Amino acid sequence: MAESLSIREARAHLAEVVTKAESGEITVITRKGERVGAVVPIEVLDAIEAAADELAAREAEVHRNDPTVSMAELLADLFESPPDSAGSAA
Repeated sequence: MAESLSIREARAHLAEVVTKAESGEITVITRKGERVGAVVPIEVLDAIEAAADELAAREAEVHRNDPTVSMAELLADLFESPPDSAGSAA
């Protein structure tokens, strides 16, 4: 299980937290007892980014042959649409 530190503790021990990340450990950062972030090994971040890129590429491939519209058509459609009764675009 990942170690958990408050922001104050993490700030006071930042060099140690970074050294732990270099050795593969994850440190969860909390604010008022709630998890708000983490210091992770760079390999973890790289894997997350690679997975997100792969997911985006797969989604793009699914829609490769979908019809497209030009920017001019998109803008014309946006500005021709009247706002709904709440005052925002429909």
